[in-house]
Amino acid sequence: MDTGKLNPTELLKNYGFWMAIILSALVAINLTIFYRMNNIAHAGMSGLFWMAIYSLLWDRKKELKFQCQMLPTILGILLIGWTLFVSKSIPTEKENNLLSVAPFVFSVGLSFIAAGFYGLKQFRSELLIIFFLGVPRVILQLLLDLSPLTAKVSAFFLHYLGFNLVLDGIFIHLEKGSIKVYEGCSGIESVTYVLGLSVICLIMFPIKKKDQYIVPLVAIVTGFMVNAFRVVLMAILVGRGEKEAFLYWHEGEGSLIFGMIAVIVFGLFYWLLMNKTEKVATVSSYQEDDFFNSDQF
Repeated sequence: MDTGKLNPTELLKNYGFWMAIILSALVAINLTIFYRMNNIAHAGMSGLFWMAIYSLLWDRKKELKFQCQMLPTILGILLIGWTLFVSKSIPTEKENNLLSVAPFVFSVGLSFIAAGFYGLKQFRSELLIIFFLGVPRVILQLLLDLSPLTAKVSAFFLHYLGFNLVLDGIFIHLEKGSIKVYEGCSGIESVTYVLGLSVICLIMFPIKKKDQYIVPLVAIVTGFMVNAFRVVLMAILVGRGEKEAFLYWHEGEGSLIFGMIAVIVFGLFYWLLMNKTEKVATVSSYQEDDFFNSDQF
């Protein structure tokens, strides 16, 4: 799809243009819902993921092929209709797993409408990115509880920082107070966000194949450890009786800061890998040039 030479009349007749309009409308609805839920962290990460997707689509705009097929179109309309129904029916007072998977569902549906079943292949990179925005978090929350592990790791750091404590399951008891590492503080959200960020980096900024395998692992460890340090900080604040500071780091802007720290730490790691890849490529190119320019050739 090339919109660069289309006049307004031709643009309105362009199938890909209307697909982009529908996608933008669905994205706006989803982001608005999370903003109204006061889930600024997820809304912000969603914005980052969608910017990556729009960037990929723009880079490939001349290569995209659109076709309308009856069966995939009907299926796509049903999927999009389901997400709109869910978005309207579920109260925004508290988060729901269906709202988290909705972006992936309506993206698959729109892929069917845009290019038939071939759309799954044509938009596989974009679908993979949006899959990691919410689906892994929902699956992990249903199958795994990281709270006990997070409590153990946080208690370990507190112990070596010199605090007297008692670990009781997901409870950390200090001399002047206790904290409960419940599901929301387990680190699953942080882990899945950084994992999704690693997928974006691998797709948009390729590195050497042997380094690609460690990237998701580093992303998981980074997300988990940064969250564990957040729990340590909150335990220290509770132990000192600083309730206002605790609320700031637990529910206020402080909770967003740790998310930014996790993103920055992983970003620096991936930047180092990219520099390593570029240096190897530069050396290889230099060696080839040197060989072809030598007297032996």
